[in-house]
This record gives sequence, structure tokens and C-alpha cells, in this order.
Amino acid sequence: MKVRITLTSKNQTSCTIVIFGATGDLAKRKLFPSIYNLYTKGELGEHFAVIGAARREWSHETLREKVEDSLKESKIQVNDDLDDFLTHFHYISLNVTSKESYQNLHSLITEVEGKFSIPGNRMFYLAMAPQFFGTIASYLKSEGLTNETGWNRLMIEKPFGHDLPSAKKLNNEIREAFREDEIYRIDHYLGKEMVQNIEVIRFANAIFEPLWSNRYISNVQITSSETLGVEERGGYYDKSGALRDMVQNHILQMVALLAMEPPIRLSTDEIRSEKIKALRALRPISGDQIDQYFVRGQYGPGAVKNQEVPGYRSEPNVDAESNTETFVAGKLLIDNFRWAGVPFYIRTGKRMAEKSTKIVIQFKDMPMNLYYKSNDEVHPNLLIIHIQPEEGISIVLNGEKLDYSPQTTPVKLDYAHNSTDKLNTPEAYEKLLHDAIKGDATNFTHWDEVALSWKYVDEIDNAWQQKKATQFPNYEAGSMGPKESDHLLAQDGFHWWSLDE
Repeated sequence: MKVRITLTSKNQTSCTIVIFGATGDLAKRKLFPSIYNLYTKGELGEHFAVIGAARREWSHETLREKVEDSLKESKIQVNDDLDDFLTHFHYISLNVTSKESYQNLHSLITEVEGKFSIPGNRMFYLAMAPQFFGTIASYLKSEGLTNETGWNRLMIEKPFGHDLPSAKKLNNEIREAFREDEIYRIDHYLGKEMVQNIEVIRFANAIFEPLWSNRYISNVQITSSETLGVEERGGYYDKSGALRDMVQNHILQMVALLAMEPPIRLSTDEIRSEKIKALRALRPISGDQIDQYFVRGQYGPGAVKNQEVPGYRSEPNVDAESNTETFVAGKLLIDNFRWAGVPFYIRTGKRMAEKSTKIVIQFKDMPMNLYYKSNDEVHPNLLIIHIQPEEGISIVLNGEKLDYSPQTTPVKLDYAHNSTDKLNTPEAYEKLLHDAIKGDATNFTHWDEVALSWKYVDEIDNAWQQKKATQFPNYEAGSMGPKESDHLLAQDGFHWWSLDE
């Protein structure tokens, strides 16, 4: 039997969480288990409620059964407190375009706030199609579901628009109902332990921050590869692509964290301010320069882990002549004093050889290395940040070879984060829910970050939309992408570091 200990004050964590789209896959796989973990760790206390809202005609009991099923399927440890936990869940059938539905929801929120002594704090989680975000926000305001007695917070899943104009339109709609400091735009990469550790690695270690500039770093590489194809998301993905699905949010967020200046203090506003400055410093790329800096790819048939898989154009709900990229590689330049001249190389794709998200910082060689002759291959020092599936840090140094020659050999020093008690390591959604309940928006994206990312990506996307890729498909499933991505680095004298490094 496990005893829960409430660590935080009632007013700080007491809230009603309304999940729009509670019958969907995200709620089942991520949200319900995350809320339960917060509950068992004492981060929610007893003064909270969860209201599931969706079109299906479920009862309170049906939702509770589904929550229990999701916990069992997630394989997390379920304790004796499960029955008490489930009493906090309620359900309402809701039509997101019906004023009456919101009035009924308002009545239910008022009821559960009285039942669990919740002081008017309300979180609205939009786990559903983005086209309804503006509509829901508008009705929440007009029907009085946002209030003055407690805090109001709106959590939004990506995608936040499909380009800059649509993102601006959506933002204007939401801002009619919620202030910027009440809006929590989710990028689940920012909830990952090692992404958050980028700041710690940089700003808490004297051996790294003094070297974190163009004086000592030759290039930065970010790889986010998947072995899966588009699966059942073919219809959505064919209208999106790797550039908008991955680069605009996850990849550029990691670039901003790596490139930002040290903030004055570790507060939400100061960290966001430095990330925004880094994104503003990205060198814009005009249409006629795209091919010099970016490579797009689309996977054909091949073998992943010795299993034959179809090409992208043969996937369900995908156009047989699709121009959508499933792979992107790019060279980003940041025009500021710290990073001038240092390329940030990025690549992301589906149906690649391995599933991995990894950052490699390659340091410059010394002007005169006594252990290397002119014809020797110099192995640079590397700092590797492993984000997924493994979590940790590696440093590649040069050590003495274990023979009688005066030569060196690369030595890898590893810190494996997943060697710690993995059960106590919160998943991204658990961490993000916890932060939002506490009012910490550091790991959520500000509107200025969203706008700058879309502005940068739109130039590339518009050029690719206007010009059909005649070479698609141009990489085999199970490879690391098209050969052109290797040439992107080779022309600068670099190469992609293996994911096994």
C-alpha cells in the first residue's frame, strides 16, 4: 500500500480540469495516466476535479471505467487509492458549437467546485481538432465559464495554425477570451527531461558555458528520426509534412534553447525573452536560396528492422503523386555575436534507420594539436545530449591508445539518465500538466515564439509548394535520408555524426 503525501497548498493546486476531447486517444494514453501520477505523488491533493467533455453519450461511470482501463493499459502502478481518485471524474456530452452545451458545462463545473471545495481555479485542455480552438475559447468567455474568483488557463495542443496567417487568426480568436499569460501552448518536447536539461547543462557547468560560442564550437547537429511511417495519420500528414509537423515547433524550440543567451534569472519571462531573441537572429532564407540551405525527402519502399514496408505514396489516405516531404534537413545560421559563422544542422524524418532524438555539439580542434600529424584524421571533442529513446549525456574526448604508439583514440564518457529509477521520472505530459497547474509557463511556447517560427518556416514551405519535387521518393525506408543531406554538411567540411556515437 502506498501513502500519498500532499506537498503543496490547497489554493495552489486546487482546480477543475476540463478536457475537451476526453474520449480521444491523447486523453487515454497520456492525460489520464499523467493526472493519476500527479495524484499519487500528492501534487493534486483532494480538492480537484476532472470533467471530460466530448460528443459521445457517456455517463460519469462510463468515463471512470475508461480512465481505469487507460491506467491498466499504461502499465503504471495502480494503488489502493484508485477508487477515491475516480470519484473526481465527471463527464458531459457536449457539442462545441452549441451555446446550451456550455451552459450545461458551467452548471457541472459549479457543482463539482462545491463538492470538492475548489476555489474557482479552472483549466481548459483542448485535446481535439485545432479548427475548434477559437470556437471553444469564444464560448468559454461568452457563457461565463472563465471567472474572476480564481485563475483561468487554456492548454492547447499543436498544430497552432498551419502557417503564419492562420496562426495569427487563431491567436486573435483565443486572445478575445484569454490573456497571453493564461494561454499554455503545448510543445511536448519541452516536457522531455533532457530538453529541459539543456539549460542546466549550459548554465550550471563552468566547463561548458565559457566554451558555448563560435570561438570554440564548429557546428551543432540536431537529429530527430523515426522508424515509423505515417500510420493512420496519412490524411493529416499529407497536408502537413515534416517541415510543419516537426521543424516549426520541436526542432526550432531546441535550436532556441541551445542558442539563447543566459537569462538574467530563471523566470518564465526572462527565459522566453532570450529564446525569442535567438529566433529573431535566425538568418532569413529567400525562395531562391532554399535549395542551398534545405533538403527535402520522401521515403520509398524499403526495410525497417528487417521488415519490408511500403513507400509513402502507397500509405493509406496519401495522394499517389504526393509532393509532401517526410524528411527535412537544413542548415540554419544565427546572425548574432555569439553564433556568427556556426552552422546549426537539423534533420528529421520518418521511416529512418533508428528512432532517436539527439543533439551533437562539435568543438573546434586546437590550433596546433601535438598528437596529430597533417595526414592523421582528427577526432573532435563532442558533447552529445541524448533526448530519446535513451536519456543522458556523452562527452567524447581523446585518450591515449593502449599500445606503444604515441597516438590517441576517442574515449566516450556517458551519463545515462535512464539508469536511475525510471518509474519516478515524469513523462512529458505529466510534467507539463504539473507546470500548468502551478502556473509555470516556462516550458510552453509564447505567441512571439510561434510567430517567429512560422515566419521562418513559411518561406521554405512556400518555395516547396510552388515547385514539385521531381525526384520523390528519394530515400529508402530504413535509411538515414537522401544523400543530398550528407552533401549539405560535406560542402562545409563536416558530416553527420552517427546515432551510435
